[in-house]
Amino acid sequence: MTTESGEVKISNIVKERIERNRQKAIILQRSKLTSHPYHNNKDATTTTLKIGGTTYKDTGGGFLLEETEEPDELEQILAEQELIIENRPVCELCTKPFGVSWLYEKFEYKCCDSCRNPEIHKLIAKTEAKDAYLLKDCDMDKREPPLKFVTQKNPHNAHWGDMKLYLLPQVEQRALEVWGTEENIEKERELREEKRVMAKSRKYEKQLKELRKGMRSSLYDRTKKASHTHEFGEETYNEDDDTYYRKCTTCPYEETFEKM
Repeated sequence: MTTESGEVKISNIVKERIERNRQKAIILQRSKLTSHPYHNNKDATTTTLKIGGTTYKDTGGGFLLEETEEPDELEQILAEQELIIENRPVCELCTKPFGVSWLYEKFEYKCCDSCRNPEIHKLIAKTEAKDAYLLKDCDMDKREPPLKFVTQKNPHNAHWGDMKLYLLPQVEQRALEVWGTEENIEKERELREEKRVMAKSRKYEKQLKELRKGMRSSLYDRTKKASHTHEFGEETYNEDDDTYYRKCTTCPYEETFEKM
């Protein structure tokens, strides 16, 4: 557009276009080759320029890329996936995050399905766990945190109550919390076994004494008791049986008894 004096008048639109091109040229001159614009490199440095309300990013590849306020859809998806992975539990064996795990779902035990071992992560009934690891009901159900369990129909009788099955590694860990060390568990197990054997031995000795008393009483002829009065001699103590016995001085009768 020219004026009456012959001067050329530049419109505002043309001025903005010239300024935009000038700024682009400056950026292209200063920029160096960088990684591909679509390569996900967080360490790469980029230059941004705002021209006419639009923001441009120097890609380093010889052209400017217009930036939008909304993030790229792919980048947004990757960011969401990365956030989800960070919140996932980590397997204690392979140290990898996992999404779904039967052990974690049932027992909150951090082990993925790939690392699950039937021998290590086997289930144990409550009665067996209490007997083998010297635990009480309160140790399993009251001590924080209570041990997780799953229920199963009793295989011996369907009319009995459901069985409670616990995870073996968690039972072993709870036993260490109660007793401190494996040595303490083994000492307590030996002590209880010794008491069990002693109690069984005392019961056997008592039954043996009663059997001996019954046999001696059966040998005595009760028909002669009415016509004969025994005259006992001195009492004698038998250490082996913890009993006393005395003999009649006028007949072969011998009497055995205990003193309380």
